Amino acid sequence: MDGKGGRGITYGQVGDFIDLACRAFMGGVAAALLFAMAALVLTISSAQAATVSLNDPKTGALLFRTGAAGQYELAPKVETDVAIQVSGLIARTRVTQLFHNPGGEYVEGIYVFPLPEKAAVDQLKMQIGERVIEGVIQEKEEARKTYEKAKTEGRKAALVEQQRPNLFTNSVAHIGPNEMVRISIEYQQTLAYESGEYRLRFPLAVTPRYLPKSSDPAKEGMPDEPKAIEAVFIQHPQYMPVCDDTVNPVDIAVIIDAGVPLGRVESSYHDTVIEKRSGGSVMVSLVKDQEEADRDFELVWSVVPGSAPQAALFTENVAGAEYALLMVTPPQPAASEKALLDRFARETVLIVDTSGSMAGVSIEQAKSALLYALGTFSANDRFNVVEFNSIMRPLFADALPATAENLKAATQWVKALRATGGTEMAPALTFALNGRDTPGYLRQVIFMTDGGVSNEDELFRLIAQRLGSTRLFTIGIGSAPNSHFMTKAAQFGRGTFTYIGDVREVESKMAGLFAKIEAPVLKDVQLRWSDGSPVETFPARVPDLYLGEPIVVSAALDRSASRTIVVSAMRGNQPWSVALTPSADSSASGVGALWARAKIATLMDALRTDGNAPDIRAQVVKVALEHHLVSAYTSLVAVDVTPTHVDGKLRKALVKANLPKGTQVGQIPQTGTSAALQLLVGLLAIGAAALFASAARASRQARA
Repeated sequence: MDGKGGRGITYGQVGDFIDLACRAFMGGVAAALLFAMAALVLTISSAQAATVSLNDPKTGALLFRTGAAGQYELAPKVETDVAIQVSGLIARTRVTQLFHNPGGEYVEGIYVFPLPEKAAVDQLKMQIGERVIEGVIQEKEEARKTYEKAKTEGRKAALVEQQRPNLFTNSVAHIGPNEMVRISIEYQQTLAYESGEYRLRFPLAVTPRYLPKSSDPAKEGMPDEPKAIEAVFIQHPQYMPVCDDTVNPVDIAVIIDAGVPLGRVESSYHDTVIEKRSGGSVMVSLVKDQEEADRDFELVWSVVPGSAPQAALFTENVAGAEYALLMVTPPQPAASEKALLDRFARETVLIVDTSGSMAGVSIEQAKSALLYALGTFSANDRFNVVEFNSIMRPLFADALPATAENLKAATQWVKALRATGGTEMAPALTFALNGRDTPGYLRQVIFMTDGGVSNEDELFRLIAQRLGSTRLFTIGIGSAPNSHFMTKAAQFGRGTFTYIGDVREVESKMAGLFAKIEAPVLKDVQLRWSDGSPVETFPARVPDLYLGEPIVVSAALDRSASRTIVVSAMRGNQPWSVALTPSADSSASGVGALWARAKIATLMDALRTDGNAPDIRAQVVKVALEHHLVSAYTSLVAVDVTPTHVDGKLRKALVKANLPKGTQVGQIPQTGTSAALQLLVGLLAIGAAALFASAARASRQARA
């Protein structure tokens, strides 16, 4: 892993040991392994109890304050239920987490959870025991004061804050002894659509974030929790492998009502049951009632050929204002246009993350993707390959022609790559985005990483300042990449984001990416209503479009606006335009919130570059309060009116949690005697359960 641990054994050794224990107990050698367990515990019994920071949890988790600044301990998690309703282009999601305080003291906790980077979070509901508490939106400082006041008065309260666009926290005060805590968060988002396929992703795990040496925490956008929390990169806590057990279990159900007949429906990384329902809708649920929350959930579906709309418009009236969500699908490029562009040679710089967080399956996915990319170059192209971890290392000093000799050297170089060290992205991006053009070549940078960094804003500024005429394409690697960073980096780089979550997807995903890169694009895209009605759209400027990509914008309309939309652009060297009138209006709940979320994102992008902070903050607060949204400057707070407890000492607890699937880690940090005791009890429980199961089987066989 990126950080360096103290003395101890590796996670791999613990995993190997437990796996051996499971098999050995089944084979009847329990006594010998019980001694081995005790010996294992003695090896780590002298260390201190592990704590975590807000960036450390790898899944949604409830954290208890320890009293040390920025340090928390994990509490037991009972279950997670995710319910998603898809209507056309919009998905409404309710995430419910049920926690249990098994101790005898009142506690305060922090619940850390990932969400999609474009989620418009607008509702909080908390149930503690018999009490149900609804959240209200307030400016961030006011919301925290409301929460702190309730806490000092002994009243139950919850506070939902945005730490990053895809990472949120919920503070929970006064969880009583043996009480069940149910926390529901609701949000909406637009779906991703490309080449006739819809994609819905729900993040279940969080890749550990590395704080680069070059970043300045004082300049980062973390609004509330002390910036010291992120000022030091802390190795993540103990995540113990188990035998046929589920840690941080999740249940997911999705109902798709696309409005048109569906074709293929499948889950990319989880086993699911797909059930057709009346009215043409489809319900998708996990095969397992409780699944591991160790990799992102992705659902992909297509519509029956010929039924995909060329244009779709969804509207909503909110407090007298009219909002719209528009999708326009440009026509496919003609073969002659592709041939015209193919005459241009490419200069491609391939950047690959080889930091410690990429160890295991992720680095193998990245190497496969690199080798595929090398195989696409022609003799007219130029290329280079760059790796980065704690240092940046290019294959060549500059891009060289894609000769057989150079490609052979690159192939051998790529095959020898190993994952280790930190995640220093800035030097590699600075090297590749050199700001100069290569006459006669289309210059592109392909950036492969899990995005596990905490200095996203610093990197966005770097990309915007150094991009020039280069285009930056990002590839998310691993089971739970930082999609906020990957998506925004591609946006600032005027390219696209591709997610590869399984090594089996490498060829198809890379083929799709290179099809985009090689295809003609629509440039200088403009969108207007045919009657000239005033329209405020976000994004205000539609980016360049690649093969298979639609135009998706949120708009605030004049009530009398025409429904005929004119889209114009440059297609190659020729002007192109189309006038489209979507089918009858489709009223859809949440369109106004999506517009507000898009406007807030645009304002925050301006702040990341060179915007005026006080002015932008005021605009963000105004939009967020009007639309009841959590943002960098607004929070949801829920307070019970009845005092239930005089504020007292807080309890601490530690449970196992999931690493993103396929992630390998280094040494276990030093642990305390209580953790050692927990490990011993856990191992003994595993042994006892296995021994009991073995005896039960033997008894059944004897009776048979």
